[in-house]
Amino acid sequence: MTRVTGVTRALAVTMLVNALMCCLLQPVVAAESPSELNISIAVFDPGVPADRSLHRDLQVFPRIREIEALFLPFVLRETLAATSHWGAVRVVPEPDNAAELLISGTIVRSDGVTLELQLRAVDASGHVWLDKHYTGVAPYGYEQSDAGSGLSGYQQLYDEIAADLLLARTGLDDKGLADIVEISLLRYANQLAPTAFEDYLHTAADGTFTLNRLPAENDPMLERIHRIRGVEYVMTDAVDAKFQELHTEIASTYDLWREYRREYAQYQIEEATRLQNSRVDAPRGSFEAMQNHYENYKWDRLAAQEQEKWAVGFDNEVSPTVMKMESRVAELDGWVEQNYEEWQRLLAEIFSLETSLAE
Repeated sequence: MTRVTGVTRALAVTMLVNALMCCLLQPVVAAESPSELNISIAVFDPGVPADRSLHRDLQVFPRIREIEALFLPFVLRETLAATSHWGAVRVVPEPDNAAELLISGTIVRSDGVTLELQLRAVDASGHVWLDKHYTGVAPYGYEQSDAGSGLSGYQQLYDEIAADLLLARTGLDDKGLADIVEISLLRYANQLAPTAFEDYLHTAADGTFTLNRLPAENDPMLERIHRIRGVEYVMTDAVDAKFQELHTEIASTYDLWREYRREYAQYQIEEATRLQNSRVDAPRGSFEAMQNHYENYKWDRLAAQEQEKWAVGFDNEVSPTVMKMESRVAELDGWVEQNYEEWQRLLAEIFSLETSLAE
């Protein structure tokens, strides 16, 4: 991990202190409605095979997949936030098991025409809401309607995910939703002070959590947890803002990449159809069979040259932007490593210090 410098640590401490002071000045207020669960969407697994020899056959481009793993969660975040059915929806760099609802995913396929995601949604009690394979196919003409958005014609896929999550939530009553919120807070509290909060939850053999009991409403330890978590939400929002910056900067380039991949995939379909239609039943070694073989070879060479021209043209067109995009991704990674993990550690220190002073 990137070493945290003194300046970075000082900045993180300053931001934490400022955020903590803001939270200390505000009373602890319960959520307006338990149905407005907060959602954390973890950066996706890019789904890149370890065997490099498979990359070409599977049309996997590792650099692009790594960018997609950061980019696609934010597109899902925007879709869920737009429904107004949830509380705060945030993109986080690592899975947060104490999140009220955590969404994680793997990119199974992304070739410009088809996008396949394996998604899993689990609430703080450990119950699985979704564990499903989603497939979206981009229609022709999507680049005009979604230009610059980064959606690339797959909005129906994100809408399906949003609908499934809402359907899963309707299966829970207000008490069930309220329990998820309480369990989320107590799991978070247990991370900071396990000796003080470990008895409040029961962990079943299947890994699910249930409430043994609840702390008193005026429990000072619980109030400190509320305030510290409020600080963490401020920090998480700062991380989420970095993902929004990344999305804004690379959406147009990502759409261009998708269009290039879509045209290439369409060409492959047309070429396969041409080869099928050009087959002849002439005896092997005959003039007709040799002529057919030569024609196929000629078209294959022309197609290879055309693909090379497309690739070179695409590379010339977007190379400067892709380099900038990769630089922004590296910057985001470094920023997260230097700040987010440092903040997590500092939050625990602040809680420990505040608790010691109170005692």
